[in-house]
Amino acid sequence: MNHSSGTLYIVSAPSGAGKTSLVSALTAPGSGDANIRVSVSHTTRAMRPGEQHGVNYHFVDQPRFRSMIEQGDFLEHAEVFGNFYGTSLSALQQTLDEGFDLILEIDWQGAQQVRKLMPEALSIFILPPSKEALRQRLDGRGQDSEAIIAGRMSEAVSEMRHYDEFDYVIINDDFQTALDQLKAVFLANRVCLRKQQQRHRALLEQLVS
Repeated sequence: MNHSSGTLYIVSAPSGAGKTSLVSALTAPGSGDANIRVSVSHTTRAMRPGEQHGVNYHFVDQPRFRSMIEQGDFLEHAEVFGNFYGTSLSALQQTLDEGFDLILEIDWQGAQQVRKLMPEALSIFILPPSKEALRQRLDGRGQDSEAIIAGRMSEAVSEMRHYDEFDYVIINDDFQTALDQLKAVFLANRVCLRKQQQRHRALLEQLVS
């Protein structure tokens, strides 16, 4: 029986490094790790076709969002293009208390905010294998102008400068290797001393008595 609380993981990466694909594969129903959940943010933006409330985001109006800010319910929040996004502390804590590991996909600035409030969180930064590979991924279908791609590259380089603030760094060159490394981080941390003492207290006491 698992009596220990889960671990909060911050996962960050520059755009184009493959973070979303790796997290999706890690948590995919049937083939992923059933003990991992991905944090669902609150947002004031309108729901898009195909999105579901509580799956993609918790969709709330601005007055409700402001009320949550005033009540101190956000671990971190930000305004992006006139819409608000935030991570609910109560929802996050409930998931951890249920024994699930929880992934928070945020940028390096959000990661800094979260570390101050939850220093026990573990953080993972995902990097591309080279600038050339990143540029190819950002170029995607080759429909964007040189100026747009250059802007994205500049932003990505600026984000990558913060890699050394994280506990783990995974270089996404071969997708399966990167996924295996990501899985290894979660598995290793579940058998650290503190977790095993929480989970198997009775057994450990019996073994040494």
